[in-house]
Amino acid sequence: MLPILYSFRRCPYAMRARYMLVLLGVPVLLREVVLKSKPEALLMLGGRSSVPQLVNINGDRYPESLDIIFWSLSQTTDMVFRDQLWPESPVTRHKIKAWIAFNDNRFKYWLDRYKYSDRYPEYFEGYYRQKGEVFLRRLEARLNRFSYLLGNEMTLVDVALFPFIRQFAAVDSKWFEESGYHKLKLWLDGFVTSELFTKGVMEKFSAWEEGSQNIVFPRERLE
Repeated sequence: MLPILYSFRRCPYAMRARYMLVLLGVPVLLREVVLKSKPEALLMLGGRSSVPQLVNINGDRYPESLDIIFWSLSQTTDMVFRDQLWPESPVTRHKIKAWIAFNDNRFKYWLDRYKYSDRYPEYFEGYYRQKGEVFLRRLEARLNRFSYLLGNEMTLVDVALFPFIRQFAAVDSKWFEESGYHKLKLWLDGFVTSELFTKGVMEKFSAWEEGSQNIVFPRERLE
């Protein structure tokens, strides 16, 4: 028996959790969720019913994407890669947590308003985009110095952030492509055009129902 992952393909939180599972080759049973019609098995867990959520074989629940990410790090047998993604240095770990916290608590606020500006008529779409660009400029500055956000090797912060930048870029893809965020675009393309992402993370599955055939995810480890 494998742990069960409740996920929604397009959710950036679920996306970063799935990316880590594919990256590290940690298998789970995937249950794709339709947010408007959540399965009873998910609702029966009690508490919050958003995705992603993971339940391991002991019944322990991991209700947040970062919980799942750190769980996957604890499950991998690739210690070298684990230490690259989550270095032992307390300073580096603090930086990773700080960048993710800013993304999740500050940037996501403006991203939601930019993406759904019609729901937030207090300001216009361009205003929300400008607010989000404060973070984009910080990322661009980092990537002008390094290949990844904390150096020339990918760490957990890159994995945790790219789905949200992808979502921001997709609101007005023409604007983003014509923008001056050249390094940011290259960094993002490195994730979203890879087979790991297109054939692994973003593989489409039907919504799970009780009695459905089990889907082992990822199907295979992709490089």
